[in-house]
Amino acid sequence: MKRDGATTSLWQASIPDYVSRTNTPPAEPVDVLIVGGGITGITTALLLQQQGKSCIVAEAQNLCFGTTGGTTSHINSFFDTTYDNIRSDFGAEGAQTVARATRQALDLFAHHVHTYNIDCGFAEKDAYLYAQNEDEAKRLEKIMNASLEAGANIAYAPQVPISDQYIKAIVFPRNAQIHPTQYVHALAKVFEEAGGIILQQCTVGHYTGNTEMLEVETSLGTIKARNLVYASHIPPGINILHFRAHPYRSYAMALVLEDEAQYPDALVYDMKEPYYYYRTQEVEGKRYLIAGGEDHKTAHVENTDACFQQLEAHVRKLFGINEVAFKWSSQYFEPSDGLAYIGHLPGAGENVFVATGYSGNGITYSHIAARTLTDLIVTGQSEYAQLFRPGRVKPVAGFTEFVKENVDVIKEFFSKRFSQQQLNELADLAPGEARVVKWEGESIALYKDDGGKLFAVDPVCPHAKCAVGWNSAERSWDCPCHGSRFAPDGTLLTGPARKGLELIDLAKLVEE
Repeated sequence: MKRDGATTSLWQASIPDYVSRTNTPPAEPVDVLIVGGGITGITTALLLQQQGKSCIVAEAQNLCFGTTGGTTSHINSFFDTTYDNIRSDFGAEGAQTVARATRQALDLFAHHVHTYNIDCGFAEKDAYLYAQNEDEAKRLEKIMNASLEAGANIAYAPQVPISDQYIKAIVFPRNAQIHPTQYVHALAKVFEEAGGIILQQCTVGHYTGNTEMLEVETSLGTIKARNLVYASHIPPGINILHFRAHPYRSYAMALVLEDEAQYPDALVYDMKEPYYYYRTQEVEGKRYLIAGGEDHKTAHVENTDACFQQLEAHVRKLFGINEVAFKWSSQYFEPSDGLAYIGHLPGAGENVFVATGYSGNGITYSHIAARTLTDLIVTGQSEYAQLFRPGRVKPVAGFTEFVKENVDVIKEFFSKRFSQQQLNELADLAPGEARVVKWEGESIALYKDDGGKLFAVDPVCPHAKCAVGWNSAERSWDCPCHGSRFAPDGTLLTGPARKGLELIDLAKLVEE
């Protein structure tokens, strides 16, 4: 799973890539095509298969390549959008529905782990949230009252299980944690044994058809499906949800501590903006402190290595660190009104579905989405459909015209040629360094790999024509508008773009 020059998560390093039973789509139609082989896609596929629906999962890379492989894997009974904010925006009934949904999500995890005897480090843990000043304490009081009203299991905590200073704390009993890739790979095996199909290295393009049958273009051939589910973190193409779900990156580390007593037997969160969070995970007999934070909007920070440095410096104030074993970052999408978008994709047919806008709570939302989407496809209704419906967002003025002007626009590129001297001046980069440079009004995204080879790409994201920025830690070009990510040579890593950045043939740009 590791890309050249990129960081690797604990989850990706501790399990081999999943090997599918087949890599050929069937000629006959299936009931559901699910785009995305992360925890949402695989869980949804399994639930649908168990309800008698034939399913295919199409994954552009390999299972858990994206956000599932980069999560810190907290299963929470509360969200980043707190119950007092949910009550304010969605009413008391909305807050109660969220509390019920989170509990059922945890129960579904437990059911799968016990039913299929999955060895994935699943364990129920109490979750602590603590305030360090009076303003935070007032916020904590509001969270406490609203959580009780919503029916969440919560209490005041006399202490927190880490050494940080605090003046007030609350605890949500019976939250949980899990090794996400071990869990997903186990579910994938169960899904395939039940007759499901997983296609890896299979990119999905446009679809045509109607509510009776869709024909979906993929890199492995056309797939006919009665329903289409985008479980790819954000749907491809251009949709109103791209303007209502904003990309952020978060940073994480797995650390070995000097003192075994310092490993918290709980999930722990402070109330900073952005907040820091901690938990313990044992993998292959070795314990790790997993710490995360330093969130920022995607591509709004170029020196992402500094984010890791800041995170490590913060953690060292609280724990004695023997080793930083793994470090990685991951992307999530923040919904504009605080809750995920799960259900029918706006602007598409009634048989096209989506799950996105998970904020920092993707592991919990994955199972809420799996249940919701399964119920909608099988029965046409769900107890969560109204609250999480994507159609609650309305198009902005001029949106239709924006789509016409930006989707699949072919950009005319350089007509100029460069001298070797000019190119050398532009590419004055150290190995591993990248930069967007300008020459006579044109922008070029340049990267020099560790061996000195130079790559040049058009820095304009093909999705909606935003300019990408360099992510130094992950060695990728990231789009600040909608979160598409590209390898140094322009190859598409994650959508919503459908294709990569245009590669510039430097040899053709150099004058003889």
